[in-house]
Amino acid sequence: MTKEKLLLIGNGMAGVRTIEEILERNSHQYEITIIGEEPYTNYNRIMLSNVLQKKMTVDEIVTNPLQWYEDNGITLIHHDPAIRLDPQTKQVITAEGQCIHYDKCIIATGSRSFILPIEGAELAGVLGFRTIDDTLQMIEQAKQYKRAAVIGGGLLGLEAAKGLVDQGMEVTVVHLEKWLMETQLNEPAGNLLKKDLEKQGIRFLMEKKTTRILGTSRVEGLEFSDGSTLEADLVIMAVGIRPVTGLAKDAGLHVERGIVVDDFMTTSAADVYAVGECAQHNKTIYGLVAPLYEQGKVLADLLAHRPTDGYKGSTVSTSLKVSGCDLFSAGIIRESDDVKGIEAYNGLNNSYKKLFIRDNRIVGIVLYGDTSEENRYYKMLRNGTDIAALNPVTLLAAADEEAGASVAQWDDTDTVCGCNGVTKGTIVNAIHAQQLTSVADVVRCTKAGNSCGKCKPMIGELLSHVLGDKVALAPTGICGCTDLTRDDIVLQIHEKGLKTSKDVFRELGFRNAEGCSKCRPAINFYLNVTFPNEHQDEKESRYVNERMHGNIQKNGSFSVIPRMRGGKTTPQQLLKIAQVAEKYNVPLVKVTGSQRIGLYGVNKEDLPAMWEELDMTSASAYAKAVRSVKTCVGANFCRFGTQDSMGLGIKLEERYEYIDTPHKFKMGVSACPRSCVESGVKDFGVIGVENGFQIYIGGNGGTEVKEATLLTTVETEQEVIDLCGAMLQYYRKTGNYAERTAPWLERLGFEHVKSVLLDPEQSKALLAELDAAVAGKRKDPWTEIRSNEHKEQELYTVGRG
Repeated sequence: MTKEKLLLIGNGMAGVRTIEEILERNSHQYEITIIGEEPYTNYNRIMLSNVLQKKMTVDEIVTNPLQWYEDNGITLIHHDPAIRLDPQTKQVITAEGQCIHYDKCIIATGSRSFILPIEGAELAGVLGFRTIDDTLQMIEQAKQYKRAAVIGGGLLGLEAAKGLVDQGMEVTVVHLEKWLMETQLNEPAGNLLKKDLEKQGIRFLMEKKTTRILGTSRVEGLEFSDGSTLEADLVIMAVGIRPVTGLAKDAGLHVERGIVVDDFMTTSAADVYAVGECAQHNKTIYGLVAPLYEQGKVLADLLAHRPTDGYKGSTVSTSLKVSGCDLFSAGIIRESDDVKGIEAYNGLNNSYKKLFIRDNRIVGIVLYGDTSEENRYYKMLRNGTDIAALNPVTLLAAADEEAGASVAQWDDTDTVCGCNGVTKGTIVNAIHAQQLTSVADVVRCTKAGNSCGKCKPMIGELLSHVLGDKVALAPTGICGCTDLTRDDIVLQIHEKGLKTSKDVFRELGFRNAEGCSKCRPAINFYLNVTFPNEHQDEKESRYVNERMHGNIQKNGSFSVIPRMRGGKTTPQQLLKIAQVAEKYNVPLVKVTGSQRIGLYGVNKEDLPAMWEELDMTSASAYAKAVRSVKTCVGANFCRFGTQDSMGLGIKLEERYEYIDTPHKFKMGVSACPRSCVESGVKDFGVIGVENGFQIYIGGNGGTEVKEATLLTTVETEQEVIDLCGAMLQYYRKTGNYAERTAPWLERLGFEHVKSVLLDPEQSKALLAELDAAVAGKRKDPWTEIRSNEHKEQELYTVGRG
């Protein structure tokens, strides 16, 4: 039976959640294609502020890795947005010219940051805060500049401001209104929030209208309507979002502020639907995640041919992801002729609450400082509870008395996870029915807690209530997919003869059948080391840098760093590099920290041709592998040099290049104790002395400098080379993936590692193991790509890779 073709335009949270809901209802009904604008798979946009505030990494906010698309048979076209929709012929054209036919189409194009249409808005240093790339740019610019202005004192602006403060910047929030978050908070709560944020280092300019951004090529400051100015090196626009509706409008769909939909998310075009921030339902556009997920469930029911009452709109609630500023807001929060408020302020703990009442029912809530009662009040709002029997004092006091009630005492219909609409009853039933024993299990099976994460402590409470002491402890394993450590996994790979990542995930009971972005590259590495001849390297499990053989830069371009063994080059090589850089308009040519010449800002599609024309090999400057060897001039030219450091560095590089390691492995060879190449902070450092070579191990530069430890002194170059090989193999066999040699050495103990490496028999055996493991595999990846036309097209054609 031919499957219907289902096309999703938009790879964001609302659209992909809709697809997940459809797959849960019927995973075989549709042949699914997803078109995305960004170069990333689906990620949790809510958590961008946590990335900026240094609480999470980009990898940790990826919700659906590439493997998820593959495992569900979904064709993903990302970094290639849809530019034309034709409802008559039922086809969509992408920017790269791909034509996709559909039977059903979902538009989930989301929204963009609104950039004020004022003079200077186009200057460098003016950013929105909406995507991973926005966030990475903010982090990068915070390293170079110190004064930031955030225009907009709403939810997103305040989270951005806190993140930039945490990045070390001086931050001023410029807000047009009298108090912060005026859409979600009333004036007293907004003022309390402002005081708490000021204590965290954020400055404020209230009731200021920005009329001009100052600067020539880059932002230098802001000018306001009253004539005053503010100096700034970075400006973040957080004044709101605008639905992305151009595609739908050009296709003739009914568009007002958003794409107009009915209760079943149907647009004015046949077989075309819309969900998320681009959709307008009953004159309303929702910018929070919970309503978008509710829309997705309704549409999934419709497309899976299940009964549904349709989407009836949502009562939204808001919280702020800034430590020390607890707030909750829901419903109508402005008084009017028929809406009246009652409030209470506690000066001892700086807390405030206000309830908005209409016809003896709560229609709005504002809590600040103490939000422990949010579920109780929100339940009353949602259920339309008649509060006629409670006078204002009793209403507030009664809530206070019950504020400490555990989630275990809630009704089964009470919502634990507001983002995903998951009730207490759903979670408890899942714990019983699926024998869940950890928070991670509950998140995976019910989706509770996988958006903002605020409800995870309550999930833990429910687990404890249901299971008692049978609750699994927080995972101690390599990632959230498993509680197994690296040693547990490697041992069972050996014992069970597991030869693929899928075997490992299945046989060792990983929570996610496809693993995650953290464990997939680790498992691939452990398999490569354990069964070097039997295991087929799983390229798709490697990080993007290793798949593309070049470091990806913040704007999606790549670096090209040719190998110059020992840092030694020739006039011919320099001339060739210059010619290639000029031909391909390379924006940055730079001498790297490891004494190589790097070409930065290269387009993906230009990489193979540049490699061909350079006629040089890769320096592996992007890989978790043996990197280049840094050297000084040495005894041949330097009057202080005692040894031929450059010659030895070249020999080390030739002997061990292209060997994978748990993390990058850097080496340095200095010709004398002056150590011009900083051998004392290298994973394997060599210093020439009168009677031979001192060998240092376990030094790392970077964010936390670790000094290397003297291992031994040897007399000959060959002893240096052999000891290096023994260390490499022992590190490969015992290191945790993504663990540098400094923590590895600390974990195993220096004296233990020393005893292994300096034992002649063990050292010899390790070197033999290494040679056997990498025999025939140490090939230059650039050459391999250039000689494989299919692989070159697959990886480096625009819109793919």
